[in-house]
Amino acid sequence: MTRGRGLSRAISLGTLLTTSGIGMVAFLYPFFRPPAAQQAGPVIAHAQDAPFLFVVLIVLTLGGVFADMNVRGLSPLSVAVMGVLAAIGAVLRLIPGPGGFSALFLVPLLGGYVYGAHFGFLLGVLTMVVSALVTAGVGPWLPFQMLATGWVGLLAGGWGWLVGRGRLEEGRPSRGEVIGLAFWGGLLGLGYGAVMNLWFWPFVFQAQQPELYWTPGLSWRETLARYAAFYLATSLWWDMGRAVGNALLILLVGPSAIRALRRFRARMRVVWEDTAQDPDRADLDPQDTTTEYGPSHIKGWKRDQRFRGGEI
Repeated sequence: MTRGRGLSRAISLGTLLTTSGIGMVAFLYPFFRPPAAQQAGPVIAHAQDAPFLFVVLIVLTLGGVFADMNVRGLSPLSVAVMGVLAAIGAVLRLIPGPGGFSALFLVPLLGGYVYGAHFGFLLGVLTMVVSALVTAGVGPWLPFQMLATGWVGLLAGGWGWLVGRGRLEEGRPSRGEVIGLAFWGGLLGLGYGAVMNLWFWPFVFQAQQPELYWTPGLSWRETLARYAAFYLATSLWWDMGRAVGNALLILLVGPSAIRALRRFRARMRVVWEDTAQDPDRADLDPQDTTTEYGPSHIKGWKRDQRFRGGEI
């Protein structure tokens, strides 16, 4: 059993790293294999490879969900919660706001913070897919939005780990905790925009402002300088709407939402116990793999789903 869980953990981590690695290559390869011609708009960006990338991301994301079901004991209830949160995010995307504001990002930010980096990544990817279908936002930009939103959830989970989320299993978050997450959410709002520009920036060029655009043969220092100028001139004001919106939403609904998500997390926790060493369960048949809890144990191991105050 331990060996099997170790293999599942490796598969889970490998899926996450593979997906992120493919995403980084997709964003950056135009700088190493320049397009045949640059245009005045991003319409042609990734028109050929975006469908393939979309399929790969869907397959790897579903693989990550199944791997998580093994490595972390992710129950069907957890998968259902992920689906519900993705649907909520799709609805939130319909809320209008200034600039690049989108209430959708509240879902991967809070979900990743409470449930962890891998859950946040999967939730971000699925939320963007569902919202694109709801809002007719399907295009060559979609797989890049999926990746960038997944990274938002991933980094939200990283922030939770950094500030010691594991010590705060239940209860209402402190004011400092919420303020810290709001600050991080604002930075991720800016980061999302900065990353998303890269899906089209190498494909465009305007002769009127050549200092804002990339051309083949530039050094990496000049490339970074031109991108910084491009971002400050065209995107910062737009992304500020997203950054400020993320922070305000977390300050407004974060305390109650985090508390609710933590309660769900406590109820979905899976604990593995060695029943072979438990005298109170000595009568369990090692060959019996079904109980009222579903698949239960293999060779003396039993899975229990518990939360504080009772059992599911």
